[in-house]
Amino acid sequence: MSYSLQKKLVVVSFLFVPVALLLLFLLYPSLRLLQFSLTDWNGISKSFHYVGFENYIDAFSNPDVWKALTNNFLYFGIHAIFIPLEVMIAVFLNNKMRASNFFRSIVFMPYILNGVAVAYLFSFLYNPINGPFNALLESLGLESWIQNWLSDKSVVNYSLIVVSLWRFSGLHVILFLAGLQSIPNDLYEAATIDGAGPLKKFVHITLPSISRVMEIVLFLNVRGALQVFDIPFLMTQGGPGLASTTFTVYTIQTAFKYNNYGLASSLAIILMLMIILFSYFQGKLFKGKGD
Repeated sequence: MSYSLQKKLVVVSFLFVPVALLLLFLLYPSLRLLQFSLTDWNGISKSFHYVGFENYIDAFSNPDVWKALTNNFLYFGIHAIFIPLEVMIAVFLNNKMRASNFFRSIVFMPYILNGVAVAYLFSFLYNPINGPFNALLESLGLESWIQNWLSDKSVVNYSLIVVSLWRFSGLHVILFLAGLQSIPNDLYEAATIDGAGPLKKFVHITLPSISRVMEIVLFLNVRGALQVFDIPFLMTQGGPGLASTTFTVYTIQTAFKYNNYGLASSLAIILMLMIILFSYFQGKLFKGKGD
């Protein structure tokens, strides 16, 4: 047996298991999901009927789906607004100061907490009867600010987004911090010699150097915003009514509460396509930047 053939056999042997797992747990379920999206399957019966693109038409013509998507984009918009603040915090933590490692750990801590624990923690904080948040507002003389944070349609989404920001912003800060620490100090020293101030250094050195990290954070924002599930599901069940229902919550309820697996499968396909499209256009937007 020749050396080149032995080399090919080794490569094929190492690739066989991961490729097989990829086909089994990713490609096959995706194809089955696409199949079910074209049927009226209820998730229980052994038989189903093909209905073509009827589920997709129902999805796009359903106002509840658009309401859920609006809530998703609200998550994305507010998270995107907070990106400059996350960059500023990362810049602050990147400076040499006492107990910097401690502050970095504190910033990252919410992200590693269990989502169920975070949901129950903030459900207690938002409790309108004996919750600490309303009690704090009352002690400060701000009784007019007291709200039913999880049952008022006008504020429930913002209350949940605060939880999302608290939980995930720390991850973004750490990613920005890693990007900042990868920038050579020689660039800043050369800029100082040329007479550049802190603002010019930040605009012309820092921001271009962390553009790749920015792209990753934006992708995480898009994917996370479109897949928001645990926080609204555990804290409000998508209520009151459909006020805090997100696209994923609506999809899960369609499948397991209303046994409409065909429509739920079409919603899952739409979600997957939206993530792919956003990722594609984001790649086009950042193409060439940071190189």
